[in-house]
Amino acid sequence: MSALTAERIKLTSTRAPWVCTGIAVVAALGFSVAFFGLGGPEIQATVANTQVTASFGRTVMLVLAVIAAASEYNWGTMRLTFQAVPSRTPALLAKGLVIAVWSAVVGLVVGFGCWVVGVLLKPDADLALHSAADWRAVAGQGLIFALTGLLGVGVGLLLRNTAAALAVALVWTQLLEGLIMLIPTVGPAIYKWMPFFAAQQFIGGDLANSQLRIGDLPMNPVAYGAYFAVICLAIFAAGVFLNKRKDV
Repeated sequence: MSALTAERIKLTSTRAPWVCTGIAVVAALGFSVAFFGLGGPEIQATVANTQVTASFGRTVMLVLAVIAAASEYNWGTMRLTFQAVPSRTPALLAKGLVIAVWSAVVGLVVGFGCWVVGVLLKPDADLALHSAADWRAVAGQGLIFALTGLLGVGVGLLLRNTAAALAVALVWTQLLEGLIMLIPTVGPAIYKWMPFFAAQQFIGGDLANSQLRIGDLPMNPVAYGAYFAVICLAIFAAGVFLNKRKDV
């Protein structure tokens, strides 16, 4: 419990987590207002489409998770953590858990906040949460944000350098994953297995799929969510394993 308390204090006692959290919520909800307020008739008001802009908030939380892990190596506080908790695994698991819970709460705020924006701006549309798919699209943001937080911590633990870890995370999410679609012949097939594409399919990716003409998918939404979870947990576990065996 002391390791969890220490990680909670480290996270909440600095300004960066609060700033990133605020940016994540404001960006997601702000772009949601623009999406429904300025979108043309081709934008169908569905529960899944209310979550299109949640990815902006998710990216910010990924940045926060990377900074929370990698910056400890830059400032030397990770060495102090390992001195206080000689068994490194509990300390690293506590960091991952704290970031995951924080990210999950932000994800729920973003998910339900974007849904409320859709309800307010499209009062004539049926945006009630009727089905399990509707609830997964909105409440599922909590799970996706939590897994993204673990992914960010894992990247930070693996690279142990804030600039390098941020560069890898942002270049992948904002550039490389999308560019895979442009690879002749095989690009669309490979893109269907990309991690953040999988996360979006769990939430509901009908709009993006139709715009990109993705075609048939190899998995259903729940399987895509499990696939994304395996990737995030594997990267986090790799980061924990590396730091358990390697000197700081």
